[in-house]
Amino acid sequence: MQGKVVLITGGARRVGAASARLLHAAGAKLMIHYRSSASEARALSAELNALRADSVALIQADLLDIGGLPALVSQTVATFGGLDVLLNNASSFYPTPVGGIQEKDWVDLMGSNLKAPLFLSQAAAHELKKRRGCIINITDIHADRPMKNYVVYSVAKAGLVGLTKSLARELAPEVRVNGIAPGPILWPEDDASFDEVSRQRIVSHTMLKRAGDPNDIALAVRFFAMESGFVTGQILAVDGGRSAKL
Repeated sequence: MQGKVVLITGGARRVGAASARLLHAAGAKLMIHYRSSASEARALSAELNALRADSVALIQADLLDIGGLPALVSQTVATFGGLDVLLNNASSFYPTPVGGIQEKDWVDLMGSNLKAPLFLSQAAAHELKKRRGCIINITDIHADRPMKNYVVYSVAKAGLVGLTKSLARELAPEVRVNGIAPGPILWPEDDASFDEVSRQRIVSHTMLKRAGDPNDIALAVRFFAMESGFVTGQILAVDGGRSAKL
């Protein structure tokens, strides 16, 4: 990744931050997008720039503002001279049981999980083609097996899987497009649906009988960015075997 440039959406925290650290350690320059996590973004930028000066920059944006997405690409190119990897990581996640689904839920969940990745990928395609880069989308194992009460989220992630495979065909041969489908990696911070009993039940359905770690997803990101030159249009489940057991 020496000299490679990576744009990460939702890169200030959790899986995004773990991926940022691992790709930075491999030599990449990073444009880290955030929406509201300004303090975490500044702390991560300071941490990584202390290791290698001027290797990380930040950009704030609401990904639901589609008109602003080309600026993420243009600012990345203006700052670092090009773009090699787009990691569509940012995501909204909350329950939408039938009977309580509102249009605003559809706009938000479809927007962050499907619409933004589509239009940001479209905005980045020209630059990625110039450097034979790649797009990596963070999907979900529940794209194939919908989670009860999470109707809109599950539909959005299913759409993202379809988008991943479609873009792989549209952007070949210059740009590879792949997805990573996490299982139980990090629990939602503000979702009461995942109490201790629920968490233990989910973990018990993994073959490895444990939850994963953000670094498990980051390692898969690094694989698609660095080591998979003959892989495109694929979705890699990183879930401890849960999806094979569901």
